[in-house]
Amino acid sequence: MNAVLDLAGLDALIGALRTSGRTVIGPVLRDGAICLDELTSAADLPSGWGVDAGPGHYRVHRREDTAVFGHSAGPQSWKRFLHPPRRALVTSGPDGFRPVREDPVDHAFVGVRPCDLAAIGKLRQIVGGPMPFVVAAECTEPGGVCFCASMGCGPSASGGYDLALTERIDEEGHRFFAVAGTHAGAELLDRLPGRPASERDFAQARSDVEGAARRMGRAMPDTDLRALLAANREHPRWAEVAGRCFTCGNCTMVCPTCFCVSTEDTNDLDGGAQRSQRWASCFEIDFSVLHGGAVRTSGAARYRQWMSHKLGTWHDQFGTSGCVGCGRCIAWCPAGIDITEEAAALADGVVR
Repeated sequence: MNAVLDLAGLDALIGALRTSGRTVIGPVLRDGAICLDELTSAADLPSGWGVDAGPGHYRVHRREDTAVFGHSAGPQSWKRFLHPPRRALVTSGPDGFRPVREDPVDHAFVGVRPCDLAAIGKLRQIVGGPMPFVVAAECTEPGGVCFCASMGCGPSASGGYDLALTERIDEEGHRFFAVAGTHAGAELLDRLPGRPASERDFAQARSDVEGAARRMGRAMPDTDLRALLAANREHPRWAEVAGRCFTCGNCTMVCPTCFCVSTEDTNDLDGGAQRSQRWASCFEIDFSVLHGGAVRTSGAARYRQWMSHKLGTWHDQFGTSGCVGCGRCIAWCPAGIDITEEAAALADGVVR
């Protein structure tokens, strides 16, 4: 089922999801970035805001129009709602140890980019959990660090959504071409104010998304990345990139698919204790500690581990790449290290 919604229809969509008892999460402008937070109406969306991103660079800017999805990925991904940064696991007190029971939240995600849509699918393959109601927002403008087209994860939404929206603003007005991907999505779309979509609406939406793919300025090398990384474990490029890398772990924290965790035990003065799970990073020196100490002590070894797992050995574990081409690791790296540039350097054998 296809339809065309205006801004009132988008607002009705968010209202209907809230009325159904779901907590609606979507993009908002906060603290100089496009973040993810609870939506109460379409007015909460970042109308008229875009993003200027590059290696080690991220700034929001005013657009010349009022697009609500006219921005690329921000520092937060939907991962934090599916795989929280910190979770209490067990507490203890006078009555002994007790597992911490979490109250489930019925989420609806609005404005999910195709790269993040792919990331949600990859992440749920690992951590499981209930699937939220997903309203995807197809990309019609590539961001400065995006390379999803070369990873097969965008800019069109290929599945995994209940509804997919393609935003368009022109002389005919501000509207959203809506496509239902599930029965639940079709039922909801049927209740919203809008008009049936025409062949022209469909053609315009496809043209806009295909144009974004052609304008994408970054790409992974067109080669077998898994084989490339396996064959270049001793390449001098690893030492070169280690000279720039701070091993801060920013790339893993903003990545929508990194899933590694560690556990921590804390005590209080009343004799209570708690065991918690928190996100961890392969850039932490203690991440690879065994009985004899850390396995990967150098920055080169830790960067190689991250990139080799993300693009290579993830295939051995899960049958797919762990990268979706969102570009967050490029924008939020304080050294401006570009994973597509590093892969290209390995592919052409040049130390730059």
